[in-house]
Order: sequence, then structure tokens, then C-alpha cells
Amino acid sequence: MLELRKIKKTYKTGDFVQNALKKVSLKFRKSEFVAILGPSGSGKTTLLNIVGGLDRYEEGDLIINGKSTKSFKDKDWDSYRNNCIGFIFQNYNLISHIDILSNVEMGMTLSGISLKKRRKIAVDVLKKVGLKDHIHKKPNQLSGGQMQRVAIARALANNPDIILADEPTGALDSKTSIQIMDLMKEISKDKLVIMVTHNPELANTYASRVIEMKDGEITKDSNPLDEKFVESDSYLIRKTAMNFLTALHLSLNNICTKKGRTILTAFASSIGIIGISLILSLSNGFEKQIDTFEVNTLSALPIIISKQSMALDEETLEQMHDEMNEVGDYPSTDYLIPKENEQDKYMHSNKITKDYIEYLENLSSQDVIGINYLYAANINFLQKVNGKVKKIETSNLNVGSFPHSLSHDGVNVIHERFDILSGREALDKYDVLIEVDSKNRFPKELLEMLGILSDENVSFDTILGKEITVVLNDDYYEKVGNYFIPKSDLEKMFQSKNKIVLKVVGIIRLKKEYPSMASSAGIYYTNEFMQEVLDKNESSKVVEAQKHAKYNVLSGELLDTQSKEGIEAKEALMAYLGGDKVPYVVQIHPKNFESKENITNYLDRYNEDKEESQKIVYIDQANLMSSLSGNIMDAITIVLVAFSSISLVVSSIMIGIIMYISVLERTKEIGILRSLGARKKDISRVFNAETFLIGLSSGLLGIFVAWILLFPVNSLLYKLTDLENVAVLNPIHVIILITISVILTLIGGWIPAKIASKKDPVIALRTE
Repeated sequence: MLELRKIKKTYKTGDFVQNALKKVSLKFRKSEFVAILGPSGSGKTTLLNIVGGLDRYEEGDLIINGKSTKSFKDKDWDSYRNNCIGFIFQNYNLISHIDILSNVEMGMTLSGISLKKRRKIAVDVLKKVGLKDHIHKKPNQLSGGQMQRVAIARALANNPDIILADEPTGALDSKTSIQIMDLMKEISKDKLVIMVTHNPELANTYASRVIEMKDGEITKDSNPLDEKFVESDSYLIRKTAMNFLTALHLSLNNICTKKGRTILTAFASSIGIIGISLILSLSNGFEKQIDTFEVNTLSALPIIISKQSMALDEETLEQMHDEMNEVGDYPSTDYLIPKENEQDKYMHSNKITKDYIEYLENLSSQDVIGINYLYAANINFLQKVNGKVKKIETSNLNVGSFPHSLSHDGVNVIHERFDILSGREALDKYDVLIEVDSKNRFPKELLEMLGILSDENVSFDTILGKEITVVLNDDYYEKVGNYFIPKSDLEKMFQSKNKIVLKVVGIIRLKKEYPSMASSAGIYYTNEFMQEVLDKNESSKVVEAQKHAKYNVLSGELLDTQSKEGIEAKEALMAYLGGDKVPYVVQIHPKNFESKENITNYLDRYNEDKEESQKIVYIDQANLMSSLSGNIMDAITIVLVAFSSISLVVSSIMIGIIMYISVLERTKEIGILRSLGARKKDISRVFNAETFLIGLSSGLLGIFVAWILLFPVNSLLYKLTDLENVAVLNPIHVIILITISVILTLIGGWIPAKIASKKDPVIALRTE
């Protein structure tokens, strides 16, 4: 069954070489009780360790059931120890933090035997050694004799072929020693029992064979075996396998024996998680507040399309930022570098056509609350102020048309965005609305346009019903030679039968939930009125003259219609006079923040398959602002999280140190597990399981503490900002942070786990 062929083993300490075994050859029967005697240093324990697969021979061969072990790898030796060998040690070598039932089950657990089966076997063998009533006790609750019985039960549990006992009675009294020897003699009836002892009396009394050793050699064998073994390569040893749940169970029991240290470790490791959780909670909360602000307020900001537009998307802004911060400022060179005009570089000319306007008119009324067309055409406003007619210049004043609605259900910008403070909404094309700011203020220049000169408060009733006179080109301009100049008789113009009279019918103010940037105090007329003015002025004499002239009919300045600048100048002049019915700015007002995306998708579809020069670029103010605010919030969050992450790195290092201490504390347990057949990766798994538990505990504790701290944090923020429940933990962040905690602790414990797996089992078993 078992044969040693010329086994040699030496130990080197510096230059000193000790020959522990000198080509020892032995054969053992399938069932016999062999006692090995000899003084200290004779090599008997080394022989036992080599037979048990704990130590490796240098020369010779160990034959198991006819199979050579020369080609055995680590995993083969692990399986051999687990299935073929049962160890009984002088100092018992029980794992202190699990009960004796679990100790006995451990070898079977490594073999992959099911819980139900191994539990029955463990209980049976504990009954056999007389410990039926102690199965749930910890080793430190037993006497020395009882602990040795547990060790014997553990050795028998996996039904090994060979029982190896190293001084099994060395720490026991005489009476208990006899009981243990009787038990081992009983075992030897159907198993090979090899016992190392210093006690010749016990050896000669109980052993069926006594082998004496001295200086690494066999000096006497009372019952040698001469029959030859037949080698066979068909002898198979079942592989060992410790699953992660078993490793978790071992680690959990160990952690429970050090509750105080574990709690302190988990808390120290959780500080970074607490900090990051609070930061992310605040960031998450403020982002929600920003989102609410965007939905409730930024949706009032229109999407703008103008003839000359700057592509203010994120990519362009980043490019502009990079150029502004480009390395190489203040060079010492003696030359200048030509630079393209920044505005021209990023400007895009939109060719807004009637077809494009028709395309916009087909926008969904479910998404658009109103479209506003702004024209470059000058409107000739007249007003009688203190009995005298004046021409009102509106170039620097907020005077323009109000968005017209695409919907057919009567819903428009007024209903959605404004409060009507007095009067009514515009129902007729000649109706005018007055908008005041959030404090009911209104520019003096615009009051003059209404014929009011006052530094005092003006009542709404005074304003309602005020009229504004508009005269058309043919009443405003007169031809002098080849040029056109404004008529001097304003009173006559004011009385013209072709004049248009606008009337103030309502005073409005932007609702409180919308930002003041979405609108400002001004005078607004209807788009229908503007279209009427354009229609009539388009056929005016001054427009017809300018259409065919190569000079400015108002100033006499020549226009170079062969150049781009000249063409653009003439186009601008025609637009000013009302000869161009294509707007120079279009403002699209979304119904809400969600509708805005549908609108921009619709606008983007127009640009598909078009050349760059034919594309229409728009400015999405709401998206621009939200991206800028989001980027700022993200940047702040990243910086704060980065600072807090330092504590996570420190925690990871601390975990590594604590796990290394744990490895030192559990060195003997490592040796015990290896003697039972645990693989190197099983040992790593045990310590990785411990770091996993610490990391999980740390993450959960950090999240819990952060959640508790959210209450005072939110209370403080409410007092400072009037914002309720700003800090909110995102469940996704919770999962991510717990995962990060586990990963970092696993990283911190990886090196100690590797160190543990590489420990020599023989040396580990000697550790106290």
C-alpha cells in the first residue's frame, strides 16, 4: 500500500547542512499499527511529514498503492492529504473559532461532500470517540483528552487510508493516554496507523510494529514487510475543492471572535464611503434641483435661429476654451502671428428661406407653444407727446412682435408663461401688449412711445387704451431727385388716412417660476400686423427704387453689387426698408423641456444630407445653460470625490496591514487547513473572503452613517437656502459605493492573502 524508496531529505541553514533522512526505504501494510521511536533529531517527524505529503523529499520515491509520486504537483499532494491521510497532532491543532463539529467536517468540506452527508458522518465519528454531547462546543471548552479525541475524529471523518499521529499522547496524562492508545489500536484493525513517539513503553504495548531511527536512518524494524508492490497508474485521488461559501463561513467565524477590532476597522474604512456618499447625495440633490429649475424655467428660453449664428455647442465651447488656454503665451520672438477673427471663425451664415419657414410652420403643435419671427424691417412709429408729433426710434428699445401659436386649441405663450395683470390678451392684429419686469418696472423711453412723460408711477388704467401710430413707407418717404428722404411734416403723416393705429389692450408679466432672462420689459405687437406692414411696404416706391438701384437710395452711397460685402449691404438695406419678407431671427418656444428635444430633433432632420453651407444652425439656450451648469456641478463633484477618495486609498492600505496581521495570527490555522488538503488558492480564498466581509461591512456601515447624517445636513440646508430635502442618496450610487468598498478591500487584502497561501504548512503548524 505505502512504500518509501531511498528517501533523502536535507535542511540547509546558511552553510550548515543537516541530513534529516538518509535514503530511507520502508514498506507498510494496509492495516497495522506502526510506532516510530527515536531521539530528537533522528528524522522521525520528517519521515511522518513526507509520508503525509506536508514535506517534499529530494531523492527517492514515495509509492502509494503502486503509484509513484515523483510527478505529483501541488494540487495532487493537496488531494492526497485530503483523501488518503488523517493527521493527529500532539497539540491537537484544532481551529479555535469554529465548533468541534465544524472542525471534524472541515476535511470533508474540502472534498466537496454535501452538507447533509458530512454532518451525519461527523456526528457518527464524534459518537465513536465519545463526544456525542459536546458537538457544538468550541475547542477551548474541552479538556486535553477531549480535544485529542476531536483530532482523531477529524482524522477518521474523511475515511483516509493512513492515520499519522505525531506524539498523540505527549500532552496528556497517563489515564487519558491509555484511552487514546486503545482508540488508535482499534482504528489500526482496518487502517494503517503510523505513530511517532518518544515513549517506548507505549510503542511496545500497543504497536504491532516498532521502527527505531537514529540520525536519519532506520536502525531497527520489529516486523518488516518483504512482499513486492505492483505499480499501477490507475490509482486515482479525488480532487479537493473549497467553495467561497465555506471560506466565508470560516472567515465570518474568525471575524466574530474579534468583533471590536472588526467594527473599528470597518468604521475606519467607511470614512471615505461616508464622505463620498454625502458628496454624491448633495450633488444628486442639487442636480435634481437644477433639473427642476430647467423643467420649470429654462423651458421658457426659446430656440433661436438667426441669419448669422454662432454654433454654441459643447464641442465648439471646448475648442474655444482650449485655444484661449493654449500654451505659449508671451513669447520672446520678434515676429507676429496672423490670427483669424474669432467671431468669423465660429460664425455660420444661415440661409433662411421661405421653404425653411414653411418647414418650421409644420412643427408639431404638441411641442411648440409659439413661433416668433423677427424682421430687420424698420417700422415708422409716430406718437404725439405733449401735443407734438415725434418719430419714435426703436432701434435700442425692446419693441417687437409676439410669438404666434401653432396650436388650434387656443393655448399660447400668454396662457402658459405670463400673468395678465390688467386688460386682456391680444385678439386683434392691431392689439399691443405691454410687458413689465418682475418689479413692474418699465423703461421711460417706452413710456414716451406711448405718449407718457413721467417720473412718477403710472397706473395700468392710464396705459390701457394708449395708441401708437404707424405710417407706411409711401407716407413716410418722399423722392427728391434720385433719392428718398423722410418727410418733414410729421403732423401730416400722423393724420394720414393710410396710417395704422395700434392699441394697448393688456399688461402682462412673466410668471414667477420662469427666469427673468426669458423675457424683458417691452412693447409687443402681433405677427399679423407685421406681415401687413411688410406686404404694403414691399410694393412701396422706395423699395422698388432700391431694388433696381446700385446705390443706397437713402444716402446715395454706391453699392458694389459684384462683391460679397456689397451684396450683403444691399440685402440689409432692402430688409430695413421692408423689401425682404424672410425673417432674420426665428424664436421657437417649446411647450416644456421634453418638447424641446422633439423640436431640436425636427430641426436636425432638416440638416441631414446637406452640405455644411446649406445647414441651418440653431442656438438652444436652455441646453447650453443646463450643460454649463451640469458641467460645473460635475466638476465640483469630481474634485470633492477625488479628495474623499484619498481616504479610500488609505483605508485600502490599512486593510492590507490588518489582513497581514490576521495572516500572522492565523498562521497555525493555515497549517491545519493545508494538512487537511486545502490548496494554496483555498487559503487565499479564506483571507479574500475575510476582506470581502470587511469591505461589505465597511460599505454598508458607511452608507448607513451617511444616511443618518443626511437628516441634519438637509435641516441645515433648509435653514440656509429654503430648499427641502436637497441631499438624497441615489440607490445606484449606494450599490456602486458598496461595490467599490468591497473591491478596494479585496485589493488591500490581496497581497496578505498571497503571502498566506505560500506559507510552508510544516512551519505553519509549528507556529504558536
